[in-house]
Amino acid sequence: MQSGQSASEPSEIVDNPRAYTRWVMHAAQLGDADAQATLGQLLLDGRGVQKDAQLALSWFRIAAQQRHPMAINMIGRCLENGWGCAISLTEAAQHYRQAADLGLDWGLYNHGQLLTRGRGVDQDLSAAYELFRQAADKGHAKSMNLLGRFHHEGVVVAKDIQLARQWYQRAAEGGDFRGQYNHASELAEAGDEAQACVWLERALTTATPGFLQAAYPVLLGSAFSAIRDMGLRYQRQSLAP
Repeated sequence: MQSGQSASEPSEIVDNPRAYTRWVMHAAQLGDADAQATLGQLLLDGRGVQKDAQLALSWFRIAAQQRHPMAINMIGRCLENGWGCAISLTEAAQHYRQAADLGLDWGLYNHGQLLTRGRGVDQDLSAAYELFRQAADKGHAKSMNLLGRFHHEGVVVAKDIQLARQWYQRAAEGGDFRGQYNHASELAEAGDEAQACVWLERALTTATPGFLQAAYPVLLGSAFSAIRDMGLRYQRQSLAP
């Protein structure tokens, strides 16, 4: 969910997590759907309040009754991952589809992911591609990166390396670390080691631990010394106590 100060949010509590949560809770209890969805996220993350996935899901459901797109999407996330409830991929897909139908980029992306993997729904790569394309048109960086992969590998669309590179670049500029990594890889392959290192640095700074562990062997085996050195530096940092 997006963070930031809303128009009606008291400026003096923005930097005080507990005060902010109290303000959000008050607004949620008054029936504001945005506040209800935000409160659910705060409870899910344990920010400014004790972490409580079950209560978070309850607030997402309350906001969803007002057709709040992100709340509906977050119910799907809870159902997919077992946050505060039993895992149900079928129900997760249904909620993602509802959020997608309301035009939410994350709903489009999450439903596309299930379609790509055949989780909770029949696998349908063509439908997944279309959902990622719709999300990308809304500025969703992760979807842009996946479109790059579709075109790079020639899955359900014609293989087109140049178009793949364009999507990777857009994903990178949009802040997706996988897009940044793929953009860096393409730049390195094209011989632009300096720019490859710039984008690789950004990717490694925000990537998940699992992604980093998978990336280290690739970086350490690079033909470029600067990339090998960067991979070694970040690997050492990850192993530091």
